[in-house]
Amino acid sequence: LPLWRLSATCKLRQSGHLLPWNSCQMLSVKGINTTVGQEQQASLKGQVLEDLEMHPARSETEALFHEQPETGNQYLEDTLLRSYLKTHLPPKVLEEVHQDLERFGNRLHTKIQPLSRECELNPPVFRQYDAWGQRVDHIYTCSAWRRMKEISAEEGLIAEAYERRYSNWSRLYQAVKLYLFSSSSGGFNCPLAMTDGAAKVIESLGIPGSLKNAFDHLTTRDPQKFWTSGQWMTERRGGSDVANGTETVARKQPDGSYRLYGFKWFTSAADSDMTLTLARIADAEGQCTQGSRGLSLFFLRVRDEEGKLNSIQVQRLKDKLGTRQMATAELWLQGARAELISAEGRGVAAISNMLNITRIHNVIGAVASMRRMISLSRDYARKRVAFGKLLKDHPLHMQTIARMEVQVRGAFLLLMEIVRLLGLAETNLASEQEQLLLRLLVPVAKLYTGKQASAVAVEAMESFGGQGYMEDTGLPGIVRDTLVLSIWEGTTNILSLDVLRSLIKSQGQVMAVFLSSVQKKLELASGTEELSPAVQRTREAIGSLQQFMAGAGSEQALTMELAARDFSYSLARIYTGRALLMEHAARPDASSTDVYAALRWCHQELCPVAAESARGSYGGGAALQDSALVFGNS
Repeated sequence: LPLWRLSATCKLRQSGHLLPWNSCQMLSVKGINTTVGQEQQASLKGQVLEDLEMHPARSETEALFHEQPETGNQYLEDTLLRSYLKTHLPPKVLEEVHQDLERFGNRLHTKIQPLSRECELNPPVFRQYDAWGQRVDHIYTCSAWRRMKEISAEEGLIAEAYERRYSNWSRLYQAVKLYLFSSSSGGFNCPLAMTDGAAKVIESLGIPGSLKNAFDHLTTRDPQKFWTSGQWMTERRGGSDVANGTETVARKQPDGSYRLYGFKWFTSAADSDMTLTLARIADAEGQCTQGSRGLSLFFLRVRDEEGKLNSIQVQRLKDKLGTRQMATAELWLQGARAELISAEGRGVAAISNMLNITRIHNVIGAVASMRRMISLSRDYARKRVAFGKLLKDHPLHMQTIARMEVQVRGAFLLLMEIVRLLGLAETNLASEQEQLLLRLLVPVAKLYTGKQASAVAVEAMESFGGQGYMEDTGLPGIVRDTLVLSIWEGTTNILSLDVLRSLIKSQGQVMAVFLSSVQKKLELASGTEELSPAVQRTREAIGSLQQFMAGAGSEQALTMELAARDFSYSLARIYTGRALLMEHAARPDASSTDVYAALRWCHQELCPVAAESARGSYGGGAALQDSALVFGNS
């Protein structure tokens, strides 16, 4: 039976109650199975016959069915993705990539998507003790989840980025496969993010001999050898405030290894094979340096060769709103054996490469979830009849989906720009300006697409009417999983402040590169007459941004902090509209849809930081007034 059916019960009634679906399957008109009591046979048989002979009007009322929205080969159906690859990839690379992505799209549709639903319906289970009272701390995952791990290796979802078969295009190719896989992964995109991040950290350290084995396991295509990694950073006292929230202590052992003692409050993919984690090294007197300068980075295996936990106790699994397919746990480290892999006190700097990668994966997940919801909404609009015509023939309904489509197009092109720059950086082909631009765009894209995804998912759910709210359609699960994307890997405010830090640390070079890059791409779009309204609006937005920055240079730090979120949104909207959507629409073979998407993007407020500044939102005691408003002070 399709998951889309309205109810898991049949309509055969007995004594005014619905019978369970599996019971109804045992019934027939000619004979009543003995599973139903003999004394009930006559009345139930009569009800069956009555239902079969019901009045046509009643039959139409009770037989209410909706056609299930479906998608086919995600790669072939994604015209924006295919046009982007055709525009940017070298012909030989495109030929090979196209064949593999078409094959992968078929596999996703026929084999992987059903596994995703199994993961949703069979979340992990924690068993703390066995039948004899022995503590085992075992996390049981379903067979579909374990199969996702094998598929990830077979498809090279991590390996592709590190084999570099296509030089600087390998990272972009990996991101495309992850984008296609994400919404069908059953939540396995999260452990892949941390696995990719761990591999990146190890590679950035030069793949030291002691970590060569781990790196090979993380980047293999062999399902039997493939490892996933965790990222154990969050502790009880802080989430993003790692510098002040990390209490885990590392004690050096005579053989040079370390033992870790502490409590990890939030560990995603707790069933992973290894992890990277931060801890403070205790000196001979047991004292630890506080702040970020006291943090060092460690590698540890979660279990030993016999499958026993590495002096780790699982306290419980987290009861989360979404991403329930994945085991997220609270862990006690009670002398877990670990290896120091960063310079002492340089843990935050060493793990920054991991954070960059996981934030990019967050963007991938955001764009993929938006594309999935819009694809389903679009197909439903072709099938669902309301008020005498298909939804696709209602202009207001199509306007709503079109607005969402513009958002996902912009987000997709922003993602592609980031992974293109990352590929250049990883192959030593990126200029200094491109590296600075990458540093700025990663937090900007993560914070903005996280917010976009939540808004689009909720809006798209509404496009299905009441069906969007039904659990057995699978749609609420997509919405729940999407909501975490503005929280994982740094909340919107945390990343907005990170954007400001990148400006300060580079002494303004980052913004100079940003503006220069946008101007160059704008020149290309200026030659396309149809884009002239968007070009004009974007020029005005850039002027407003430059004016705000000129005035902000003399402002206090508090003023800039208040403006941080709106400033980051402004960067995202200007770069996406001007540099990406318009660049894509200015291609010789661009479609009218490409042009319209760029124009629609520029209908929104492109520089909200300037607009809010003009309203006095950041000065004149705004912080005190905000606080008084929140807490109700007169």
